[in-house]
Amino acid sequence: MNSTLFLTGFGVYVVFLIWLGWFVSRNQKSGEDFLLGGRGLPLFLVLGTTVATMVGTGSSMGAVGFGYANGWAGALYGIGGALGILLLAKWFAPVRMLNFMTMSEELAYYVGANKVVKNVVGILIFIASIGWLGAHILGGGMYLAWIADLDMNTAKIVIAAAFTIYVVIGGYTAVVWTDTIQAIILFAGFILMAVLSVEHIGGLDNLYAAMDPATTSFLAIEKLGIIPAVSLAMVVGVGVLATPSFRQRIYSGKDVSTIRRSFVMSGVLYLFFSIIPAVIGMAAHAINPELNNANFAFPYVAATVLPVGIGLVVLIAGLSATMSSASSDAIAGVSILLRDIYIMFTGKVPSKEKMVSYSRFALVIVIGCALLFALTSNDIISYITKMISTLMSGMFVCGMLGRFWNRYNWQGALATLAGASIASFAVMFNADWSAFWGNPCIPSVLTALVAGVAVSLVTPANTVTKEEAKAILDAERNAMEQSETPATVGKPALAE
Repeated sequence: MNSTLFLTGFGVYVVFLIWLGWFVSRNQKSGEDFLLGGRGLPLFLVLGTTVATMVGTGSSMGAVGFGYANGWAGALYGIGGALGILLLAKWFAPVRMLNFMTMSEELAYYVGANKVVKNVVGILIFIASIGWLGAHILGGGMYLAWIADLDMNTAKIVIAAAFTIYVVIGGYTAVVWTDTIQAIILFAGFILMAVLSVEHIGGLDNLYAAMDPATTSFLAIEKLGIIPAVSLAMVVGVGVLATPSFRQRIYSGKDVSTIRRSFVMSGVLYLFFSIIPAVIGMAAHAINPELNNANFAFPYVAATVLPVGIGLVVLIAGLSATMSSASSDAIAGVSILLRDIYIMFTGKVPSKEKMVSYSRFALVIVIGCALLFALTSNDIISYITKMISTLMSGMFVCGMLGRFWNRYNWQGALATLAGASIASFAVMFNADWSAFWGNPCIPSVLTALVAGVAVSLVTPANTVTKEEAKAILDAERNAMEQSETPATVGKPALAE
């Protein structure tokens, strides 16, 4: 495809997103409006933004590339994500009733609103948000560089700048509306591409004939092995259950019922979608088994197989996947920065009058940090799985124990977080362990679970009631939304 044609089409699309972001956010007045859409998102917007975020960089670039090299194993990413969002609907949708603003508030609430846990989790979530955002910039940059024949780093900067503009202008309202538009384009583009690519190679028989027979076994377990296959699905599911941007959907939804229905619908759609990246990847392998980088399988098929007009739509759909996910993680990172980290270092909350301007400034900082991460890596699936195992497995276990085990305390929470990271690094730095497990997620989760339970049992039980913990967090949040000038946040004795 002509690179000038693609860049022109992409430019027009970005301008439309910028206009839409401005239009839907004209009446924003407060920090909650900017960061949570006023906490009143209806079903179709929660569904649209959730689907668009799930069908992100991992599905478009990573899973297609994984399918190119490993056949039906490319479906594991979607299966893990679908299970993750369905479990999130069942287990965590009810936390909407508690009016949390960030995931660090939620995890601290489970252990008596302990400030140490809240601060540690806030820092981890901030790093994780930047990590996720970096993965999306990385995927989009690789994509754009290949299609438009740009320098890789230049392409990453272009992608970061494209979504930065409409998110800075419109905040979370812009994100959910643009996500919903992108979700429609994503599904139409991916399905069309899968159908036409299989038709191009002459049907499913030719699809299978071009692959190693082990890759066409059930979920390619014969090639990967059962433990690495389970580990890949699990790491994606854990990522959904612990990713701040998905929690943001819960905190911003209209009510528990709306959130739960949208998540269930998203999970079912994503389960169906899971086979599509694998099909596209295998079709790309049948067309050209000599690609230098499997991550380019998706844009290769779109640019070389499809008619120009359809190819343009599909390629823009692929970039929509990265931008929709990136914008969501950017907002989650800013929420943590202003709700938790700002207070941690200043002892004050931003005034209500300055929250929107502070949020916009913070978006530029968050996206800039993520861009620096993205400039140092070119391997999407490895980047994502290592980040989830190291930073998010502990938060997943922390949320599960806090939600369902009353004996859990702040000492156990810290042990959970530390145990997950230590186990992840141990696996990553041992080649034999890495080969056995596939990625560090399973040992990371198990270590976090054992550490959290053991330390909670040998240390004093938490004495702060759920009602008292909620009151502490509500007081901090109210100070942010109601103050005329920056207000010092007290340190109630109950928080410790």
